[in-house]
Amino acid sequence: MNKRKQYLIIACFFAIYVIWGSTYLLNKVAVAQLPPFMLASFRFVIAGGLIFLFCLFRDMNVKISKKQLINTAIAGFLFLSVGNGIVVWALQIVDSGFASLLISSQPLVILLLMFILYRKPIQKSSIIGVIMGVLGIYLLVNQQQMIQSSDTITGATLIIFCVFTWGYASIFVGKADLPQNYFVNTAYQMVIGGFVLLLMSLATKEEWVLPNSWNQQTWLSMTGLILLGSIVAFTSFNYLLKTVSPEMVATSTYVNPVVAMFLGWLVLKESVTTQSIIAGVILLTGVYFINMKRNIQVYFRFNSIRRVNRRKRE
Repeated sequence: MNKRKQYLIIACFFAIYVIWGSTYLLNKVAVAQLPPFMLASFRFVIAGGLIFLFCLFRDMNVKISKKQLINTAIAGFLFLSVGNGIVVWALQIVDSGFASLLISSQPLVILLLMFILYRKPIQKSSIIGVIMGVLGIYLLVNQQQMIQSSDTITGATLIIFCVFTWGYASIFVGKADLPQNYFVNTAYQMVIGGFVLLLMSLATKEEWVLPNSWNQQTWLSMTGLILLGSIVAFTSFNYLLKTVSPEMVATSTYVNPVVAMFLGWLVLKESVTTQSIIAGVILLTGVYFINMKRNIQVYFRFNSIRRVNRRKRE
């Protein structure tokens, strides 16, 4: 592997570790001035539009079937309109680090939904992960300062609801007929999800803050969310999936909450309690146990394919 490719891989890992982890901070900063549904709508409509322009510039076919359009609309609604939009709303009343830890339980939720909906057996190692995940979530939300605040309880409840929405959407996307080109698929999801968020903003009578009134922090946050969070990190994610082993890419699940908590503490002076740290360690360890067997299987499959390709080249 040449040095240029090595540097590119390092840069891509930085993107999925730090940029994705920093989106909690960016949303938290932006939502201090902008109404949440308007904020999320602007982000995804503009990012989706830019990806469409990229597809057209690269002569990609952006035409899709009626069924694919319906499925991308469902995915965009579940992932972005509900899953992201409501999380942004909840960031008005909860810390960004707290939110990131709750969202890191998504593999646990997907596992439970697969068992409930399709009776997919849960492996022994995953059972340990489920127990640890539930314990971690309990310790995280069962803190004195959080129990005493009804706003925090409301925010945590909404975020957990969004985690289930993301989990179900992940299962749906795995089975649905969607555009084969991932850029085209993402562009449709972002634009449709963004327009639904626009309707949600109008329905809740949010008071819009036009760009000419945004302060510097809001401009920087929105720019980061659109260009870095929605485009650069996504492109890096897809590049890494084709370049390195999938289990290495999956390590972002464990790093993002750590980055989010650190940035929340450093920039926003969010408090990080000892109980939150313990809860986070238990929760992320549980997520590791849930992914452990799959990661081992993927590792051996990936190395087997790599050995076959090496023999072919020889």
